[in-house]
Amino acid sequence: MKKIIYKAETRGSFDYGWLKTNYSFSFNRYFNPERMNFGKLRVLNDDIVLPNKGFDTHPHDNMEIITIPLQGYLEHTDSTGTKGLISKGEVQIMSAGSGIYHSERNPSSDEILQLFQIWILPKLMNIQPRYDQKKFNHQDRINKLQLIVSPEVNPDALWINQDAFLYLSDLKENNTLIYKLNISENILFIMVIEGEIEIGNEILTKRDAIGISDFQTLSLKAIKDSELLFIEVPS
Repeated sequence: MKKIIYKAETRGSFDYGWLKTNYSFSFNRYFNPERMNFGKLRVLNDDIVLPNKGFDTHPHDNMEIITIPLQGYLEHTDSTGTKGLISKGEVQIMSAGSGIYHSERNPSSDEILQLFQIWILPKLMNIQPRYDQKKFNHQDRINKLQLIVSPEVNPDALWINQDAFLYLSDLKENNTLIYKLNISENILFIMVIEGEIEIGNEILTKRDAIGISDFQTLSLKAIKDSELLFIEVPS
């Protein structure tokens, strides 16, 4: 098993006034040639958006964009005619495909919006742009893996144009979780959203992450109650 540790404090951090963000990989003003991506995982941004602020209409193409709200509400509008509102417990995915314009904003007048935005490089290029969102039952991730994104058509998860799988888990203190790769050639990125875990000989705390390759099955343990994000992608 090979691993790369991404400590929270080593991320690129910027305060744009209306937006405070931490970049796990090179993005916008943050450039680190050693942190361009992890396999097909290109972006993991940890954003805080102030009330009544957001990202104006802008274009994307050939990217799978996944948004996971952690606090507050996100209003999404795009050129397919979709307008959606999502909050914690929901997940959004957009296949930019051959080209799409969209905007994202915090519609609240008094509450911040906190979210993860994840970009994964697509499997097929120039597909028809598409949008989807889904609400997930929190109880289905306690001490186990809850599939939220899958390359297979699944009524319980969102579809992605890539051989990638995303899971959430709420792992309670002293509980152990086993992860087995869905595709043997894939690699795995784990982000500690909250809490503290032990994996191998590594201790990871809030917003720390680990990238793991050359393995098939691994075990991790919660030292404290922990919220975890798993991103399995092709290398």
